[in-house]
Amino acid sequence: MALTQKVKSELATVAAPHASVRRAEVAAMLRFAGGLHLVGGRIVVEAELDTGSAARRLRAFIADQYNVESELLVINGSGVRRGPRYALRVVREGEQLARLVGLVDQHRRPVRGLPPVVVGGSLADAVGAWRGAFLARGSLIEPGRSMSLEITCPGSEAALALVGAARRMGITVKSREVRGVDRVVIRDGDAIADLLTRLGAVETRLEWDERRRRREVRSSVNRLANFDDANLRRSARAAVTASARVERAMEILGDDVPEHLREAGQLRLQHRQASLEELGQLHTPPLTKDAIAGRIRRLLATADRVAEATGVPGTEASLPADLRDPE
Repeated sequence: MALTQKVKSELATVAAPHASVRRAEVAAMLRFAGGLHLVGGRIVVEAELDTGSAARRLRAFIADQYNVESELLVINGSGVRRGPRYALRVVREGEQLARLVGLVDQHRRPVRGLPPVVVGGSLADAVGAWRGAFLARGSLIEPGRSMSLEITCPGSEAALALVGAARRMGITVKSREVRGVDRVVIRDGDAIADLLTRLGAVETRLEWDERRRRREVRSSVNRLANFDDANLRRSARAAVTASARVERAMEILGDDVPEHLREAGQLRLQHRQASLEELGQLHTPPLTKDAIAGRIRRLLATADRVAEATGVPGTEASLPADLRDPE
């Protein structure tokens, strides 16, 4: 089961013992999943959800809190929407429900965003509003190259109301508009985990944490493998370059090479793939990595000075173009 559906299935079973929390959840679900329609001069409330458990939860809350009956229809999926949809409608008592929930004001004008009683409610009400909004239009993208928890909002006012509710929970979220659609987005993994726990999706949070941990381990392994591979390539390139330059230096200097520099150069040529630390250990007596590197540098510098004085190609002359230092 996709994580989004798993979250919604779990949230649909969360107990909401306080009436104000249930009212906040109903208001958010109707605001984010539904709309108000005028039919023959009467207000009709309608909400469309993608899970039957969320639709049944909304219907039960409406009946318990407002003593209003609703009808629930199942719409078979077609086109892009392959799964069934669940449409909840309140026709006869639609206006009464809209007023009680706070979706319209006393002049029958639609309230933009969430009702003031929800916006100014308790912390538990803020959690209820977020739970209702996620059940209506939420999605959870599991850990991967990108991860996020998003809620598609009916307008900027509703998005800002969710941002404010999250802030009261101590969670930072962002509101953004994408192709004319307002969304509230959380991309921080710890914040997503915290919100799932607060909403009541504890089991899904545990699975989320496990998937995120596995993803982070894989990423760390890949980074280390790439780092080691890059280091090996750099070391091999440096060894090939040094060996070619040392060989040319020995040709330039001939018998005039100082003995201690000759020994370092010969070690480099005899052990072309060895690291500087390994060359130092092969020297008699053993030298440090810096000491053997210093002797090879002095050998090359001496040969380059002689080459420049005599007008012959220096130690880099025999290197392929891609191994030479840029001018």
